[in-house]
Amino acid sequence: MGNDYFRFKHFTINQGSCAFKVGTDGVLLGACADVSGKKRILEIGTGTGLIALMLAQRCDAEIVAIEPDNNSFLQASDNVKSSRWAGRIKVEKCFLQNFSGDNGRFDLMVANPPYFIDSLKNADTAKSMARHNISLNHSDILEAAGRLLGDDGMLQLIMPYAEGNVFIAEAREHGFYCNTILKIRPTYNSEIRRCIPGFTRNREKPVERFLTIQKGRRHEFTDEYINLTKDYYLKF
Repeated sequence: MGNDYFRFKHFTINQGSCAFKVGTDGVLLGACADVSGKKRILEIGTGTGLIALMLAQRCDAEIVAIEPDNNSFLQASDNVKSSRWAGRIKVEKCFLQNFSGDNGRFDLMVANPPYFIDSLKNADTAKSMARHNISLNHSDILEAAGRLLGDDGMLQLIMPYAEGNVFIAEAREHGFYCNTILKIRPTYNSEIRRCIPGFTRNREKPVERFLTIQKGRRHEFTDEYINLTKDYYLKF
């Protein structure tokens, strides 16, 4: 997925100016986020605009997508303008910490956040900010959720599994509880590598689901993954 563009069934992502390109994590969050009944959605760190466009394809909500990196902001803006959902997606250049909420609260916040905490930084500043939590950490996200989500609003993220467990514990300290979690493994014999937890202010019995991407051989995808992404990928 490293080309200057990636074509989906109903939109094209140009990505030559973005620090990071279209990836499986973004596709998974875009396909799995709970958009049912949601009227206003905020995406944190939109990058190419992929997740915002996927969500727009799945629902009728108004979507605000924020992005602090100027090159990625310009690229995402162009991708949105070229889509059929340009009237429902607003791309803003700002850091989450400075985002005021655009005169209203949101029903859903989604993010594919930076997650490398203690590893070496990339010499490319844009890539370093995109991959490391130097500009956006767990507390930043949770504080923003407290400010920007409505009383019944939901926060959903895709994260490495170990990092997700840390985030779940920190979320409780901010008054958010993990009530849904999708655990994702590359193959049936693999350990869980990613998770998509869903947080609300109401504590409920967590609903746990699992997703396996490939049967074992490379590009031999499971039926569940095909069914999840067939409205997007040309190959399905």
